[in-house]
Amino acid sequence: MKVTTQIRRLLLLVLVACTAHVVACSSSLYGNETDRLSLLGFKDAISLDQQQVFISWNDSTHFCNWEGVLCRVKAPRRVTSLNLTSRGLVGYISPSLGNLSFLQSLMLTQNTLTGEIPPSLGHLRRLQTLYLNNNTLQGSIPSLGNCSKLKVLDVSFNNLVGQFPSNLPPHHLQVLRIAVNNLTGTVPDSLANITTLRVISFAFNHIKGNIPSEFADLSGLEYLQASGNQLAGVFPRAILNLSTLIDLTLAFNGLSGEVPQNLCTSLPNLQNLLLDGNFFLGHIPSSFANASNLKTIDFMYNNFTGLVPTTIGKLTKLSYLNLEMNQLQANSREDWEFLDSLCNCTELNMFAMSFNRLSGHVPISLGNLSGQLQSLYLAENQLSGNFPSGIANLHNLIIVSLGGNLFTGVVPEWVGTLKKLQKINLHTNYFTGAIPSSLSNLSQLVGLYLFSNQFTGHMPPSFGNFPMLQDLVISNNNLHGRIPMKIFKIPTIFGIDLSFNNLDGQLPANIGIAKQLVHLVVSSNKLSGDIPNNLGDCESLEYIGLDLNVFSGTIPTSLGNISGLKVLNFSTNNLIGSIPASLGNLQLLEELDLSFNHLHGEVPTKGIFKNATAVRIDGNQGLCGGALELHILACSFMPSNSSMKKKSLELKVVIPIASMVSLAMVIYGLLLWRGKHKRRSISLPSFATKFPKVSFNDLARATHGFSTSSFIGGGRYSSVYQGKLVGAENEVAVKVFNLETRGAQKSFIAECNVLRNVRHRNLVRILTVCSSIDSKGNDFIALVYEFMPRGDLHKLLYSARDNEGSSYLNLMTMAQRISIVVDVADAMEYLHHNNQGTMVHCDLKPSNILLDENMTAHVGDFGLARFKVGSTVLSLGNSNCSSTGLMGTIGYAAPEYAEGGQVSTAADVYSFGIVLLEIFLRRRPTDDMFKDGVNIVKFTETNFPDRVMEIVDPQVIQELGLCHDNSVSLKEKGIRCLLSMINIGLCCTKPTPSERINMQEAAAKLHGIRVAYLRAN
Repeated sequence: MKVTTQIRRLLLLVLVACTAHVVACSSSLYGNETDRLSLLGFKDAISLDQQQVFISWNDSTHFCNWEGVLCRVKAPRRVTSLNLTSRGLVGYISPSLGNLSFLQSLMLTQNTLTGEIPPSLGHLRRLQTLYLNNNTLQGSIPSLGNCSKLKVLDVSFNNLVGQFPSNLPPHHLQVLRIAVNNLTGTVPDSLANITTLRVISFAFNHIKGNIPSEFADLSGLEYLQASGNQLAGVFPRAILNLSTLIDLTLAFNGLSGEVPQNLCTSLPNLQNLLLDGNFFLGHIPSSFANASNLKTIDFMYNNFTGLVPTTIGKLTKLSYLNLEMNQLQANSREDWEFLDSLCNCTELNMFAMSFNRLSGHVPISLGNLSGQLQSLYLAENQLSGNFPSGIANLHNLIIVSLGGNLFTGVVPEWVGTLKKLQKINLHTNYFTGAIPSSLSNLSQLVGLYLFSNQFTGHMPPSFGNFPMLQDLVISNNNLHGRIPMKIFKIPTIFGIDLSFNNLDGQLPANIGIAKQLVHLVVSSNKLSGDIPNNLGDCESLEYIGLDLNVFSGTIPTSLGNISGLKVLNFSTNNLIGSIPASLGNLQLLEELDLSFNHLHGEVPTKGIFKNATAVRIDGNQGLCGGALELHILACSFMPSNSSMKKKSLELKVVIPIASMVSLAMVIYGLLLWRGKHKRRSISLPSFATKFPKVSFNDLARATHGFSTSSFIGGGRYSSVYQGKLVGAENEVAVKVFNLETRGAQKSFIAECNVLRNVRHRNLVRILTVCSSIDSKGNDFIALVYEFMPRGDLHKLLYSARDNEGSSYLNLMTMAQRISIVVDVADAMEYLHHNNQGTMVHCDLKPSNILLDENMTAHVGDFGLARFKVGSTVLSLGNSNCSSTGLMGTIGYAAPEYAEGGQVSTAADVYSFGIVLLEIFLRRRPTDDMFKDGVNIVKFTETNFPDRVMEIVDPQVIQELGLCHDNSVSLKEKGIRCLLSMINIGLCCTKPTPSERINMQEAAAKLHGIRVAYLRAN
């Protein structure tokens, strides 16, 4: 009551005082109240005040004293500045701010403001600086043409849409920052009319076109930042007139042609020059000496050729030089002179020339580079010789990357003296000898990548002393001995990959202490013993790969405690016991492979076990029950454990004999078919436990009488139909052989023989086989497979379908392409290396690669397959068939087959390489463009690595973000993975068999690429 009275008295006094000056006083009163109400309107629009900014915004404090508010000193007291930068505000910008007519500066940077920028801000005629950057604002940029005194406009790092703003104040604007939004359109010519502009930044939007020629009039421009857009055409000539430029960034656009040789002569004040991620070609400009202030040069990922100019050594202030992913050369000692000149760049901090055409030995002058050098990237070239000795002088190195070269010899112990090293990448070379134990002296090491070399000996036990190591990848070497127990005690360890070595012994019993471990891969070693029960204590694990070892014992039930587990692979071991039901509780589990063990008992039905495509349990004779889609006998039909034990010896003898007798009967029955059509055929034994013997009528009913509507494909010897057997839940694919075609019977026998002896998750699975007579009394034979809903790879690559009749190609993500290649590689590796003897497919091509609903690839059609024992080649369709002669399909068949060469796994490798290239180029090897001696291999070789992005499927380019605003680091990693994939394709398609890598090596490298790509994304 007392407060209300006082307020009323004050108002009365004010009214009395205003009697002599009615107009002036009423204006002052109105203005103050308007500003206060405008600020309160802004406060009301904020839904969350994390730092309690608005505590001072109350009636007991004058609004000019509120936090973040500044007013004029003289009367009337009007708001001139509102600065609430980095205050954690959540909400939207109230239009009421447009009533602060004296406002000169509005700074709301680094909050979580959403909604649109109020158009009312365009009425602030006194506004000079507007900072709304680093929020989540949407909508378009409003017209600010009436803000005639505006000097700085920064709305970067938001979610703004619409066209590049054109209605801007024409007289005083100096700074325009609209980077990292979703703006479209072109750069307006009218922007060049604002001659006061010093900074223009519209990087990472979707701006097309090119820099207008009118920009030549911006004589005071210092910063032009246009990276990460869709600019096209040649290098903008107008830029050569901007002699005041300090920062020029045109990275990750679609610019092409040559960069003017006088670039640095025309732009003598340049400090930062970023042209990476375009299609520039020709030689690198040699005019560097004229821009002596250059600190950063990034020409990565272009098509620059020739030598690196020695004039680059005149840039004494240069700190960052990235020339990666071009086709720059250095062969002779003279070609390497640029390295000598770089020794003058005493401030050089980062030097990168990976993915070029450098060859030969690295000059010892490398050791004369700046003592400040921290990052050295020379990976993916053709460098050879011993480990570069000059590196010993670079004591401040943090990163050394020499992977993907031809280095030989041992890694010297002195590497352990480079105390600041955090990452060492020596993968895919020919390093030999023991891994230096001195590496354990590197107390700051975070990543150690030694995979795909020829290291021997034991893993140094001292590797457990790393205090900060996160990634330890030594896969695909020749290590033996035990895995050191201490590596699991590293407190920061994130990923361990020791696969494809000769390690033996047991997994360390203390493995459960690695609470933070995410990836554990020890596949393809000789590890034995029980899987530790405390593996389930590694609560952060997402990927466990223990396959292809000799582990015994049972599967720990504690694995059900790893809630984030995504992939679990225990295949091809000697595990016994039942499948723990706890695995069905893992909600994030995407892939479970327990195949080829000695598991028995009932298969769980919860969780992942409901998804038959995600579970692999074949090769375990004692399992029963489970989901119907798994096609396993119900447990009521399985013998008891005691009965199985009593008859184990009998089964070991009877089953092989019965199998041989059955096969003999099958072949004998088939041979009697010739000329005996009008008699009843004997049904073949079923290949599946779920399906009984089926007749012609069963299959005819399932496929609607083999109607054209059920037809899904065909080949030389057969036709394939989609259908559904009576009583079955899932659809099947029925492959009907045309016995009138010569060779069909051999193809049928070959396929039967392959599929009855192999089991792998990436091979098509046969369900049953039918030998019957058709409705006309003729012999009828067919194979029944799991139906693959995605069809074959050929259709996925080339089918065009649209409801409106227009054509388009099916979208395939980069991850899907990589996974398909890995799946096929795994299947072929199994056929070549992990079976009793060696199976040669002889006809690998996209139409023989089928895809299930999860895009998992399965290799099929073994009608031409051959079995090798030593140097002997056996036809699986006819024992008298020759092993020589043209095999496979034109375009995919190895060149030696055309010359009558022997059937070999190397020929399969060639076909695999062709398929790999086809997946990423999306071009058939029989395309009309391949003529006059140029095939898909030579075409790829000619463009690798410098012009690969010109020949790959445009969908790949789009996904890798070359036309969008994705993270630059992700783009770089994606491009590296792509180039690595293409390189493996070329390694598989060498002209002579002896030059090609084998499928085991190819699969190992491909798995590494897939892991690297998935981690990067």
